Amino acid sequence: MHVNESAENYLETILVLSKSHPVVRSVDIAEELGFKKSSVSVAMKNLRQKEHIVMSKEGYITLTASGKEIAEMIFERHELLTNWLVRLGVDERIAAEDACRIEHVISKESFEAIKKHIK
Repeated sequence: MHVNESAENYLETILVLSKSHPVVRSVDIAEELGFKKSSVSVAMKNLRQKEHIVMSKEGYITLTASGKEIAEMIFERHELLTNWLVRLGVDERIAAEDACRIEHVISKESFEAIKKHIK
């Protein structure tokens, strides 16, 4: 189940927003990521076609099982890598930015090895 980095970021953002918002809408995602609403709309259409999200007639976005699985994987990578880099002495903002880049390209095998090493 491979999706591109952009789709992974959108799914992760939906997951994060769903923890703090009663409902998630395209406008919330655009605001969170600093993107134009039109760009988010195109991305949501693609995620709907790939069946990673469902959108209600009111525009409320919900992750499907596959969308949630991808989002949780990326979110776990982001959290663990950010915390690890901070513990190594990296500035928190830089650690979060680097984790965001690493989380999309690291193999499952390498990530599991890092996770095992850290714990």
